[in-house]
Amino acid sequence: MNGVIFATVMWLFSRMVIAIAMLVIAPLLPAPPGGIQPTVSWDVFLAWDSYFYQAIALSGYEYANDGQGHNVAFFPLFPLLVRAVMIGELPFNVAGTIVNNLAFWGALIVLYAWVQESHGQKVARWTTAVLAWCPFSLFGTVIYTEGLFLLLSTAALRSFDRKHYGWSALWGGLASATRLPGIALSPAFWLVAWREKRSAIAYLPSLATAGGLGLYSLYCGIRFGDMLAFLRVQQAWHPEQAFYGQGWLKMLVQISAGTANWNQGWLHDPWHPLIFVTICAASYLLWRSHLKRLCVDKGYGFYLLGILLWLLAGDPLINMIMVWGGGYLLVQQRTKLRPVTVIYGLCSLAVILSPGRTISAERHAYGIVSIAIALGLLLARYPRWGWATLLFFTLVLLSFAVRFSQHLWVA
Repeated sequence: MNGVIFATVMWLFSRMVIAIAMLVIAPLLPAPPGGIQPTVSWDVFLAWDSYFYQAIALSGYEYANDGQGHNVAFFPLFPLLVRAVMIGELPFNVAGTIVNNLAFWGALIVLYAWVQESHGQKVARWTTAVLAWCPFSLFGTVIYTEGLFLLLSTAALRSFDRKHYGWSALWGGLASATRLPGIALSPAFWLVAWREKRSAIAYLPSLATAGGLGLYSLYCGIRFGDMLAFLRVQQAWHPEQAFYGQGWLKMLVQISAGTANWNQGWLHDPWHPLIFVTICAASYLLWRSHLKRLCVDKGYGFYLLGILLWLLAGDPLINMIMVWGGGYLLVQQRTKLRPVTVIYGLCSLAVILSPGRTISAERHAYGIVSIAIALGLLLARYPRWGWATLLFFTLVLLSFAVRFSQHLWVA
């Protein structure tokens, strides 16, 4: 099975799972508290940030430095492409869904090709499967920018790795015109060019990648008289913290002590921390044990304990693992990965962590293709863990798809 076919199969079947969850399962469920009962329509793909992209595509940008959320926070390439597709008289929800899904399909194809060149077919298959089935791949189907950003950033990285600097500059510039984290490509290209002592032209993509962001900043300056308007409005979604990293501390407490105890400010529910300590103790004993009769396979024992911990801690655990676990995995696999993969991944995580806030951090971490490659490399060595991981991914993906269609927060 060649790469295009494999990537297409992964894309098609994972998107079918999302479609079944959103268009078949969710409409049969009653409206949850704070949510809606979705209808069988294209509207299930439209929620949260999607409305900002809709406003941009239909009416353009608006901004006022009043501390409120304005659509200038959202970069222009995705709504421009959706607007172009809408010329054929398609409604926004249809055009936006088509653009993101086709881009995500392209991202899987480009990723497979790049990883196969660098690490072989087995790793390429696992990496493609990881990116396609990860629960946050939901945002490669709904009207968000994940699909487009993954396509452009992966194409830029692959082109730079192959020393095709013109293409790398083009894809990198488009990536930074899609989302602010695209700027992480710029220092990554510069550092790799310097580390590997490449020719002077290798520094071109580093400069060109900043072009997308620069042009949008120039537009904001001309249109609104504020070149940093897209940064200033972020405050509406990221309120001031008492100290740097307060959100991460909250998440850690939610995992270990429980959300109810965090909200109450004291040990209101003693069961959560007790169960957490029990799971941690069991994990330690399993790790130290050499008595294999305790578990047919230690890996499955850890998998079971991980599932129990997820059932206990929920989304905060997934969010913490996506960011901090992804960073650990990059460092742990650094000698086996291409330098541009590692450096881009670490630069991207630095961009995510720099504000010290946690909102949507897990979704932005999913957009770092380096983490998927590192996990694919690991699962290619331990395929039994890989199949268990994909099964878990599928179950959570179903849950996320239902929640999104009900207009409940996912990431």
